[in-house]
Amino acid sequence: MKYNSCDEEVTFLSKKEKIRLILEAVVTFGLLCLLNLSLLVLLNLLILGSSKFVDGILLFNNTLNNWNHLPFFAWQKVIINVIFVLELFVVYLRMMRRYHQFQMYHIIKELHYIADGHFNYRIPFKFKGPLQDVVDSINALVDSTCMAISEEKAVEKSKDELIANLSHDLRTPLTSIIGYMSLLKMHQNSMLPAQRQEYLNIVFDKSLQMKSMTNDLFEYATLNFSHDKKLELEQIKISSLIEQIAAGFALEAEKKQIDIKTSCEPQDLEIAVDVKKIVRMFNNLISNAVKYGVGAKNIYVSVKKISNDMVQIIVSNDGQAIPQDALGKLFDRFYRVEESRSPKTGGSGLGLAITKTIVEMHHGTIFCTSNQKLTSFIIDLPINIQKNNLDVL
Repeated sequence: MKYNSCDEEVTFLSKKEKIRLILEAVVTFGLLCLLNLSLLVLLNLLILGSSKFVDGILLFNNTLNNWNHLPFFAWQKVIINVIFVLELFVVYLRMMRRYHQFQMYHIIKELHYIADGHFNYRIPFKFKGPLQDVVDSINALVDSTCMAISEEKAVEKSKDELIANLSHDLRTPLTSIIGYMSLLKMHQNSMLPAQRQEYLNIVFDKSLQMKSMTNDLFEYATLNFSHDKKLELEQIKISSLIEQIAAGFALEAEKKQIDIKTSCEPQDLEIAVDVKKIVRMFNNLISNAVKYGVGAKNIYVSVKKISNDMVQIIVSNDGQAIPQDALGKLFDRFYRVEESRSPKTGGSGLGLAITKTIVEMHHGTIFCTSNQKLTSFIIDLPINIQKNNLDVL
């Protein structure tokens, strides 16, 4: 039996249920009539057995008969009408109770249908009163269950992707290491010193690449899955910090003819942050700008106080723009704008995911904009998150 949702109360009794309801009404009324008959018999016996009770009835009858302007109130009619109204009320209550039982039966039937695995189904009935609260609660419970199932599937899928991507990224340098080490072992006596040194350099570079990947993976897992996510906050002068970080990338940027420029407004701005994590955030963003900012000539690192409580950090470069369809995926773990996952560009694909986690731990937000002039990572952080969350210490 299917039902359509509507805005009015649903009446969905089957023909069999309607017949049962009518029969129960007839039986209930009949039983009440028998009860009345039994009461009349007992009353008659009581009257015949007590002369005082008879005198009282006659007095009551004479009193009513004196109200000539209210002829309806003959004592027989009063009793009969009162009893009849009470019987109808009892039958009505009995039918309503039974009707609600039928409604509850249909709700339970729908609930069994959902429990059989039809989680996309919702109970469409509309009732008046507490039964509607029951239906709404069941539908809300099913919604939350479906959401939990979807999240669980997403976690499982994420784990599978994590293993697949990690296997791919670690296998490539590991294969190179094994290959070159095999050549060194096979031709250790005949290999020229220059060639041997070249192979050793390649093995060393690949080993560093593997170390960087495992370090990124460990940090990502620590930030996202560790039970202890408390920050070690320090009050720092942010202008000095970004100048030191920029100086650390000066040599690498110079090789690519890139100029790193920093600015801070006001110059003496101080904020409360976890220094180690914020340094990692800046390192990831500047490193990405140096590595992937194709054709870039400048990298800009700016910090500006935008309100009494907030500071805005922007790390941008004037290199090649990021495709618009990739902007929403930049902070996904293992995502790279270049789909080949080429080892030439290095990296684990976790840098921006780590950066986003660090920003969110500081109760901030991060997003990226990109056009032909600038690609910018924009971060908004509270100046002092101790005021917002005392548990970060």
